Amino acid sequence: MAPIDTAHTSSLASPTTRGLVFHEILTMGLESLRADKLRATMTALSMAVGTAALILVVTVALTGRSYVLDQIENVGTNVIWAEYTGTSSGPTSTGLGDYLTVKDMAAVEQRVPEVKEASPVVSLHQNLIVQSRNVETLILGVDPQYQQVRRIFVSDGRFFDQADSESAIKVALVSESLARRQFGSLDLAIGQTVRIQDIPFIVIGTFRESVDTMGRSEIEDNTILVPYSVARFMSGSDSVNQLYFSIANSTSIPDATREIRAVITSRHRPESTYDVSNMTGVLEAAKKIAAALTTILLLFAAVTLIAGGVGIMNIMWATVHSRIHEIGVRKAIGATRRAIMLQFLCEALYVAVIGGLAGTVVGMATSMSMRFFIDYHVYVSVVSAAIAFLVCCLIGVVFGITPAQNASRLDPVECLRHE
Repeated sequence: MAPIDTAHTSSLASPTTRGLVFHEILTMGLESLRADKLRATMTALSMAVGTAALILVVTVALTGRSYVLDQIENVGTNVIWAEYTGTSSGPTSTGLGDYLTVKDMAAVEQRVPEVKEASPVVSLHQNLIVQSRNVETLILGVDPQYQQVRRIFVSDGRFFDQADSESAIKVALVSESLARRQFGSLDLAIGQTVRIQDIPFIVIGTFRESVDTMGRSEIEDNTILVPYSVARFMSGSDSVNQLYFSIANSTSIPDATREIRAVITSRHRPESTYDVSNMTGVLEAAKKIAAALTTILLLFAAVTLIAGGVGIMNIMWATVHSRIHEIGVRKAIGATRRAIMLQFLCEALYVAVIGGLAGTVVGMATSMSMRFFIDYHVYVSVVSAAIAFLVCCLIGVVFGITPAQNASRLDPVECLRHE
């Protein structure tokens, strides 16, 4: 009879034995939690709050960042503007000013290929006569491309076209606030006649900026847009206040800004200075602010999760202390240090998993419900929910391992003597 290869038999049986032991550890860990439901529930609740907070922070951060960047882009991130600021020795008088003209705009369009659209802006403060009433208004003389460059939203009627501009047709668009104040509503303003410098203009539309700039742009509440060809004769000068350019590719903004500045300065006196700017700096600043706020909010959420981890550690220390006699009995009948440690570690992981799952459900549900209360697209990140759950589980293991190791190192004789 051939001898039995005990080593080989042991190696075959080992996986099954390990599986049974591990199954027993999981079962005992679950039974221990059931025995003290209140303490486990309260600890899991703290983990749930932390997990839900992480998910909500990411949702709020992504949504807020997208909203801010969209608002800036609606103002025009592809826009470059230029205006005369004076001379290197200081501002000059009107008579000596080296102001911009439409010829500068034409030169830029010809020499800077990145420019897609352009428009001059002439600003005139005039009294508008509406139904025998004088209203102080800001008249802006612009080209038809101004609507695309500045992303002007025409709420009623239409914008004047190239034919209107070339023929110097006396048409106008009034701001929404001015239309409501002087005509009662937007539709009632269409077709009305207003007089500027005793010249009659037909209102063909009402407009507003895509984003309310709170008066931080060239557009005010009482603003009227008229063709530049008409405003040119009203001002009696070829000079313009600003030149606006729209760039086809946002990545070309820095290079296009430098090129536009070079073209303009080459056409004027050396001592004349011009401000040629874009929204790139504002956009980058907004991104940095959004990132900083997100980091701060994530730190607050992380503190909540760490507090939950401390709670897990406390409950595991209390559990180990209350079950010292049980640990002694288990060691006396052959339980290894590894089995003892895994049992208590599983209990900590159970609490973290339950809290993480509950927090993930609450966080995702709350994030999705925000869509019903916010008139904007809410970004719900599934990846952030998965990461929050994994972090919660990791914290459960990290904060549970010390009490578990302490339980596994207890002397069985001393444990059996413990009352």
